[in-house]
Amino acid sequence: MRADGRVGGHFVQGHVDGAGMIDEIRPDGDSQWLTVSFDRSLSPYLIRKGSVAVDGVSLTVAGLGGNVFDVMIIPFTWANTTLSLLKVRDRVNIECDMIGKYVARAVALSEEGKLKA
Repeated sequence: MRADGRVGGHFVQGHVDGAGMIDEIRPDGDSQWLTVSFDRSLSPYLIRKGSVAVDGVSLTVAGLGGNVFDVMIIPFTWANTTLSLLKVRDRVNIECDMIGKYVARAVALSEEGKLKA
């Protein structure tokens, strides 16, 4: 995307932040819900309605609790990505929202007194 282009999606870079596991796959009409468990170290970077990439597919966090999040996969994404090949207990790569990582880093530095407002 060009720097002067319109942003119409999520910010992901293709860098894996951690691993997760598929806990549940459940159909909902034509769509699918995935419940993914993750290491608590990723918690600061995951927010409800924020973005997350699962095995490189950028998705929206639809539900979040403890060390699990839910994403809803629309039929196009299910049919055109490798997500439809996943099974319960499969390991997946997780990339957290890039903006969330920048915010968390800025807050951490601010709390350490290294960042002046």
